[in-house]
Amino acid sequence: MLLERTYPDQLAIEPADRPVDADVRLPGSKSLTNRALVLAALAQGTSTLEGALWSEDSLVMVDSLRRLGIEVEVDESAERMVVHGRGGTIPAERAELFVGNSGTTARFLTALVALGRGEYVIDGVPRMRERPIQPLLEALQQLGVDAVSLTGTGCPPVRVRGGGLRGGTIRMRGDISSQYLSALLMISPCVPQGLRVELEGDLVSVPYVEMTLAVMADFGVEARHHEFRVFEVPAGQRYRARIYPIEPDASAASYFFALAAATGGRVRVLHLGEGSRQGDVHFVDLLEQMGCTVIREPDAITVIGRRPLRGIEADMNAISDTVPTLAALAPLAEGPVVIRNVQHIRYKETDRIAAVATELRRLGVRVEEFPDGLAIYPGPIQPAVIRTYRDHRMAMSFAVLGCAVPGIIIDDPGCVAKTFPDFFERLAAALGR
Repeated sequence: MLLERTYPDQLAIEPADRPVDADVRLPGSKSLTNRALVLAALAQGTSTLEGALWSEDSLVMVDSLRRLGIEVEVDESAERMVVHGRGGTIPAERAELFVGNSGTTARFLTALVALGRGEYVIDGVPRMRERPIQPLLEALQQLGVDAVSLTGTGCPPVRVRGGGLRGGTIRMRGDISSQYLSALLMISPCVPQGLRVELEGDLVSVPYVEMTLAVMADFGVEARHHEFRVFEVPAGQRYRARIYPIEPDASAASYFFALAAATGGRVRVLHLGEGSRQGDVHFVDLLEQMGCTVIREPDAITVIGRRPLRGIEADMNAISDTVPTLAALAPLAEGPVVIRNVQHIRYKETDRIAAVATELRRLGVRVEEFPDGLAIYPGPIQPAVIRTYRDHRMAMSFAVLGCAVPGIIIDDPGCVAKTFPDFFERLAAALGR
């Protein structure tokens, strides 16, 4: 089930010879795919996920579910996954789960295996061993679960001994990752006493929690919240198996919307409409502020670029996965682009604030780095090899900039396999190559 695709060590990006003019179809949402896989596994009966994403992040989730004794069938050509749910039980009493560098998989599985009766270890690549998970472990401990970081760092590898999950009321932080909360909410219908979560501090990436609640409702479970501070999932509910369509990935769409802005062209992303449940669809709002024209339809969104772009200041807390996209586009603006309130992206696949600042400076761009963001100034761009830090979003974002200016080479382009294995082929197709 491994991805059978090869990539060069480095990839030179050729600038577009004319403004892009393309209708684009994109793979399914990673965030929706991994949420739907978990809920389908917890449902009683067989669910079919249509349009599911085939990538490293989704395949490590599939592999882990199988190791837990949950049958999952995958058909890459049809973009279909069939999950035989076990009604909230975990068949395997012992499992070692490798999650690569997939944050959603690590956090969601840590909560999921708490429903089991046995011992489970979740581990990943070296960078995953630096990504915090302690707030989720402490929340599970409040629920009676033996859940610990084996190295004492508050990061994976994590060991969970299931069998003691009671439910009730817990308090937890929401300012590092919304995935901790999403993980708890998704398992809550299977907890005997139900669940009430009271958050301490601000919740980051609120649209992702809204997405979790929406997918839970799609599978038949209702959760309540009070101003995104207190969440309640009453006991006695069960997920229902179903056929579940997954819309295209809005984070992936940001690169193609940015391509229209970078080249002064037009891109229409199909089957991703104004009613999308993915918060990152609002990246186009920022492009609109920069002077682009945005056409929103029920089943498509079109961006028509404008050059030069206007500089803007943006609070990107709600759409933080698109920070590298905007940052890579920023040097093309006629004024500074300031990005704020995204301190939590320092804990992603890499420290994205530091990584973006470093690579922009490598291109000769003036950048100010703040604890919670960046200020990026216009100016001449010099050729450079862009380091990607094994971060898919770094590779895809700077590839877009390379379509507008010469001399950009992407180091380790294969890191895109994490969420978008055929990104470069689709980019070339959009450019008419």
